[in-house]
Amino acid sequence: MKIDIGTPNSAIDRTRQPRHEDYTFIFRQSSPYIHAHRGKTFIIMLPGEALNSEQFVNIVGDIALLSSLGVRMVLVHGARSQINSHLANRNISTEFYRGYRITTSECLTSVTEAVASQRVKLESQLSMGLINSPMHGARMRVVSGNFVTARPFGVIDGVDFQHTGEIRRIDQQAITQLLDTGYIVLLSCLGYSTTGEIFNLLTEDVASHAAMALDAEKLIMFSSDTGLRDSDGKLLSTLRPSEIRGYLDDHQQTPEKLRLIKAAVAVCDNDTVRTHIISHNEDGTLLRELFTRQGCGTLITRDTHAYEQLRSANIHDVGGILILIAPLEERGVLVHRSRKQLEREINMFTVIVGDGMIIGCASLHPYTEEHEAELACLVVHPNYRNGNRGDLLLEHIEQKAQQLGMDKLFVLTTQTAHWFVERGFSPAKVADLPLEKQATYNRPRNSRVLVKQL
Repeated sequence: MKIDIGTPNSAIDRTRQPRHEDYTFIFRQSSPYIHAHRGKTFIIMLPGEALNSEQFVNIVGDIALLSSLGVRMVLVHGARSQINSHLANRNISTEFYRGYRITTSECLTSVTEAVASQRVKLESQLSMGLINSPMHGARMRVVSGNFVTARPFGVIDGVDFQHTGEIRRIDQQAITQLLDTGYIVLLSCLGYSTTGEIFNLLTEDVASHAAMALDAEKLIMFSSDTGLRDSDGKLLSTLRPSEIRGYLDDHQQTPEKLRLIKAAVAVCDNDTVRTHIISHNEDGTLLRELFTRQGCGTLITRDTHAYEQLRSANIHDVGGILILIAPLEERGVLVHRSRKQLEREINMFTVIVGDGMIIGCASLHPYTEEHEAELACLVVHPNYRNGNRGDLLLEHIEQKAQQLGMDKLFVLTTQTAHWFVERGFSPAKVADLPLEKQATYNRPRNSRVLVKQL
């Protein structure tokens, strides 16, 4: 069932009454995320283009909703497009080097004016409280100030960046105190030096440094596109720092995407849990990314362990998988697999490699006609079961099943049903399985059938 949870105000059909089951479905599906996000600190980056977007008012309304749900927020706004307009109106040319604007003294006035106008615009929208608007009753308190200390970028390769700067320090103590008392903190792309100078900063740098300084739960960056894409234009729904680094040298990426990638890499390397890249040109992306399992943009998560690798299995992994699953086969938890069978099915396996051995594995068996797939042989070594590696394997298998066009994921288990139920699986019957699987079901083993909608 597809439900619109983010219809623009201007497009709402006032004559259509939403079904009661729509409300029920939305709240039930969102409630785990509401509990998980309450009291957490989010850094939300709004580039200048987002503030000019047709969806800006709706984005502010969604930010108000997050605030009402107890999320602590730092908003970081940019003004790149507005600065360009100010400079163009004054016939002032500007140059870029290594992705940074060279901010001359002549440019600085336009930069500060553009940033100030966008700060006022954002604060005014966050202050709305009209009865017929999503902001009614929000009463959000917003504060901005000199929380970012900067220093000059200096001269690089003979290029003097003048009033372009880099971040020296984020006032973590002051921001935390304000968040503790219920304020939303607003940061801009300007920084200030101890000598009273003003510096033009990259918005992405401010956002990533704020996330690191405040030990944020999430860094959410709005962009012109839905998220990051591969060379074929396909959306990359989930990436890990070890994967995203490869895109830093991808010359097909736009300057905007490269700035986002650099920020995501920096944040993930400093243990911020998750980074999200979503579109400011689509309505409701903030809510869909945070309150639905499938999300709508690109999620970058840190590696569970720096020296571990999650990857597709190959023929050289057969021995390691056999050693990993042997104790569970002996106890009857897993069905016995011969080496020949495992060799035939090795392309269906995903493994986690760490400390020179296979420490986790899982397999995916698709039934394409029914658009269903079986998750099988999910195993984590006993010495590594305290790092959520089982969840990591399950998440990866679910993503692979979705990429193959599967609508359901099912599992047969005799002793781990509760673990799967806790992760969204529901009891089912043998008759609910694909016909091919029903024919091979081991009735004396009497495995429980659990199904999860993808």
